[in-house]
Amino acid sequence: MYDTLLIFLCAGKMPEHITAENLINNIVESIGENYSNKNFQEDISNVVHSQANRLFGRQRPVHKLLGGGKSADILLWRDKKISGGVLAGATVVWVLFEWLNYHFLSIVCFLLALSLVVQFVWSNASGLVNRQPPRLTIPDELFVNIAVAVGAEVNKSLGFLQDVALGGSLKQFLAVVGSLIIVAIISSWCNFLTILYIGFIAAHTLPVLYEKYQDEVDSFVDNLLGRAQHQYKKMDAGFLSKIPTAKFRGYYKKHK
Repeated sequence: MYDTLLIFLCAGKMPEHITAENLINNIVESIGENYSNKNFQEDISNVVHSQANRLFGRQRPVHKLLGGGKSADILLWRDKKISGGVLAGATVVWVLFEWLNYHFLSIVCFLLALSLVVQFVWSNASGLVNRQPPRLTIPDELFVNIAVAVGAEVNKSLGFLQDVALGGSLKQFLAVVGSLIIVAIISSWCNFLTILYIGFIAAHTLPVLYEKYQDEVDSFVDNLLGRAQHQYKKMDAGFLSKIPTAKFRGYYKKHK
């Protein structure tokens, strides 16, 4: 288009069917198309770069990563009343045991005594109520399912730790050992119940905050991981690569 315009200008004339107004409109449309194509390519590039830098390389929404269903809805505060009630209940339990120094056996005994009083009054007033109190039973399958689920998770964790120790990479081994040391230091500052409560609070706040500010978090974590990887490469080039681990790793994979 621009070459044709230059030829016409150099020749000093234009065809009769091409007016100045049509020529200007064609130029404007051509510039607009080029600009739109450029912006479209930039948008595609930004989307690809954003997907590549998602936290831990995730491709699915946060709701799907949390398993979906009601549990994910509670963690992401889809229903604020239910999520707030669960968080308030956990806070009440933590306050009772941590601040008020109640003991688990004392709470259980108080609840059992209260239930006995209620059932006693109910049974003696059955003539007025015209209904017997229900039998309180817990299905046996519940305890079996809990035991199976806990056992499966414990065995999976032990297997992962053994794989890291015997057949994993040195980078993964150092990361796992460092994480365990950090957890041990934190556990020395507070008891097990407080650690569970902190984890519970984190599970009910971090996912919803990440879902709201995921672009900023992904950019920050990507920058942080880049720096950590750079420092690890320097350390690996210094002395980690000189540690002989190939023999032990080959032996483990051979006898696994």
